[in-house]
Formats: sequence, C-alpha cells, structure tokens
Amino acid sequence: MRLSRYFMPTLREAPADAQIVSHQLMLRAGMIRQEAAGIYAWLPLGLKVLKKIEQIVREEMDRAGAIEVLLPTLQLADLWRESGRYDDYGDEMLRIKDRHDRDLLYGPTAEEVITEIFRAYVKSYKDLPKNLYNIQWKFRDERRPRFGVMRGREFLMKDAYSFDIDEAAARKSYNRMFLAYLNIYARLGLKAIPVKADPGPIGGDLSHEFIILADTGESEVFAHGDLVEMGAPGPDIDWDGDLEPLVTQRASLYAASDEMHDAARFEAEVPADKRMTARGIEVGHIFYFGEKYSKPMKALVTGPDGKDAPIHGGSYGVGVSRLVAGIIEASHDEAGIIWPDAVAPFGVAVVNLRPGTAEVDAVAEQAYKALEAAGKEPLLDDRDDRPGAKFASIDLVGIPWQLIVGPKGVADGVVEIKRRATGERQTLPLEAALKVIAG
Repeated sequence: MRLSRYFMPTLREAPADAQIVSHQLMLRAGMIRQEAAGIYAWLPLGLKVLKKIEQIVREEMDRAGAIEVLLPTLQLADLWRESGRYDDYGDEMLRIKDRHDRDLLYGPTAEEVITEIFRAYVKSYKDLPKNLYNIQWKFRDERRPRFGVMRGREFLMKDAYSFDIDEAAARKSYNRMFLAYLNIYARLGLKAIPVKADPGPIGGDLSHEFIILADTGESEVFAHGDLVEMGAPGPDIDWDGDLEPLVTQRASLYAASDEMHDAARFEAEVPADKRMTARGIEVGHIFYFGEKYSKPMKALVTGPDGKDAPIHGGSYGVGVSRLVAGIIEASHDEAGIIWPDAVAPFGVAVVNLRPGTAEVDAVAEQAYKALEAAGKEPLLDDRDDRPGAKFASIDLVGIPWQLIVGPKGVADGVVEIKRRATGERQTLPLEAALKVIAG
C-alpha cells in the first residue's frame, strides 16, 4: 500500500476528552472516529488490526474444536423471557420494537439464541459434546461509556457456547477454552493472568476473567510470579488429553479488587517471595453455568439411560475490539503505539525521504516490491513531506519495522532499518536489510 493513496488521518494532539493512552493513540493514529457516545467508526488502520486479532481468536477456537456460526445482532425478547433474563438484565439492554410491535433487543450476549438453535437440532447424548462460537457486534447501553473502545457501547466480541451431557464433561469443555484463551493472548504478545471471578448476570458457579498486565489497568492483580512467567501451554497441546492439571496449575492465581476475591486468600496461599502485584485489564471471561439456560428453555437430550435431561452449558467471551485497546495499553511509548508483529496493520514502513528523486524512488520501489513479494505487508511512505513528520507518524501508528531510503544512503549503497519496539538502528546494503526484516 502506498501511503499517498491510503486513508490514515493522523492527529498531532488527542481530543481533550480522551482520558487513557489507548483512546488517545487510537484517535491520533486515525484508527477510529467517535460517531456517538461509546460508538465508533473503525477506519482502515484500526480495521486492519481488528481483523488480525479476530483471525487469531478464530484460529485458536478452531484448534480447540469449536465450530463457527454467525448469529443475528437483533434477538427476540421472548427468548430472554423464556430464560428469565429479560427483566433481570437491566438498563444495559437496548430494547426496541419492530413495525409489528414485536419486542426485540440488540444482543449484549447470545446464550438464549444459541440454546434455541441447539435445542432445535440436537436430541441425543451421542451428538455431544458441541461448542459453537460467534464473532459478532454486541451492544450494551453503558450508563457512562468512556475510555474509547475499552468501555464502549458497541463492541466486537467472540462468544463461544459449550453443550455437554453432564457436569464432568462440561468442565472438560471449560478447560479446553481456558487453555485456548491462554494461547490467544500469547499469540497477541500479551501476558494474561486468569483470575477467579463473579459470574454476574451470565450465572453459574465457575468463572474466570483473563487479565492482561498493563500499568494503566483498572484492576489490581495479585499473582504467583512463577505462573505469570509460564505463558501459554504451547501449540503441541493434546486437546483430547487430561487438561485438568494444566488448568489447575495456571488457575492458581488470585486477584484482589472491588469485584474479585479479597487479598487474605492470596496472602495465605502464595509464598511471600513469589507474590507479584500489578495492574491489569480484563479482556476475556469464561463461565460454566450448568443447567441455567437448558432447564427453563428445555434444551434436553436423551441420555444413555434413555431419559431426557437438560444439557450442561458454558459460555466463553473475548472482547476482540477491547483487545485492540488492551494491546496499546500494554505496549506503547511516548512516541506512540508499539504493535506486536502478529497484529500490526503493516509489517514494514518503507520511508522514502526524497520522493521525486529518481535514484531514491528506484531503491524505495525495489524495497517495497521485494517486501510485498515476501508477504511482509509493506507501507510505502511516498508522501511529499518533511522527514521528521514522516518518522513521527510512522512511530505513532506503531509499524514494527522501518526501512529508510534517503539520497545519502543511496549514494553510499545502503539503507537504514529501525526496529520500532527497541529503537535499534542498522545501516546495511538493501539485500542485507531485507534479510534482517524477513527474520
């Protein structure tokens, strides 16, 4: 992509009402634009990052055995009345009527819809287990939307739903999702801590939030330092094996905040020299809720004994759009965003310091085409602008590599490369520079 043809409306300063770093940088980098309170348009740069995060989430759900569906954004209120949640959910639910005076709602989550689909088709324990997931826009009418996409009203969420014959089988499904979540965050370049959590309006008696470490996080997290360093279980995990030991090991973490467990349990169970205190942002939540939805909605299957029984369910949410902001909160500096390679909107910025100069243009084009052929998603900065302004905007949007082509370097047969995350610079012949970037 040539920057002269791209749409990347960067700003020198963030609006005064942008309170946290991710909101400020997403606006300044031209990733989003606010259209109403808590509702944002995703501009090209932001959308590219959002799609990359979505794809990583999709791949890990697929790898863990979940099956993708696409559910409607509008749901029938009668389904929520059937489950008993329509009146209980509260003012965050946006309730509307269609032209036939039918009650609808803009889905904040999808337990009812997916349970209705499941009960229509699955009748026997022989068809279990099942796990269906959906990546779709949700709406919760936050009283005080703030912090940009971190706490917006409209957001992109991955929600998965497991269906099992009994509690033992359902807990195995829960464990699969627990570990899949750790893989997601590891691939995004994040350290995620699972903490026991309040199920809230979803319900059930087993729930974990996933917290990513960031100095600007809202939650205070107390954790066992050894487990924080363990990271994800790895790509060679046996999904059909006994996952309980891995889950138990990584779930032995405790959090203390207004919403979570008090610190006394943490103090009692973690050795003093292993205690770690940090701040974090919640980016995922998983639940085992048993028969909460299947009983009132009569989602029954015939068991091996020939009797019908309610299935045991779980739900598993990842805030895909929230993760965009979460990554920025965890990875930025005074110059702007520092994207992990896996989700960067472009892999390399080829910065032409003197567009219109034949020799410089030729080397910049050569570098751009070579990187494009290598699948590195280059962005060619061919704007007629000052070098300082170019460097500032490229640093701001966080592209992992810069390949800088200028008249002096071209005359000497070299280019300069810069690694955004470390600031390290090297001056090399073009071919050598391309090999470094290719890794």
